Amino acid sequence: MASFFVELWEGIFTPGPTPTILKATNITFAALQLVLGALLLATYSVHFVVLSVLCGGLWWSVNWFAKELRAAQQQQEEEEKKKKKLGVPASDTEVEGRVARRRSARIKKSAGAGAAAKADVEPVETKGELKQRSLAESVSSVSTEDEWERVSENERDKDK
Repeated sequence: MASFFVELWEGIFTPGPTPTILKATNITFAALQLVLGALLLATYSVHFVVLSVLCGGLWWSVNWFAKELRAAQQQQEEEEKKKKKLGVPASDTEVEGRVARRRSARIKKSAGAGAAAKADVEPVETKGELKQRSLAESVSSVSTEDEWERVSENERDKDK
């Protein structure tokens, strides 16, 4: 029993529907259906029939989604196996990584380490000036509306 809860806890952090989570979900929905059935027998209220139907629909949809997700994962694994047999990379990032490594190797060979460092650096544009607030205004005395007015005034000044 303790191993079930450990597997359940670990399954929460595992992507996709794990068998332990599906088992716990099914047990929970079954218990909810039993409670709704008992409440229906105790009160004869149509509300518990509606809740039971909703619960059953949700229970079915969760299991359907898990089945479809499992089928999609198996299909993806089969495609990856086929690609490995053909020698095609599994994803675009692998190709980009290879190209980037080749490019950096060519730069280092052709011009040395100084040229490679310069090729990787991009110039940074300055977008505006920083303005310092006066000490006469305390932060608490300035309202948010005043700040927005100042921002809009600064934007108008930049546009001119």
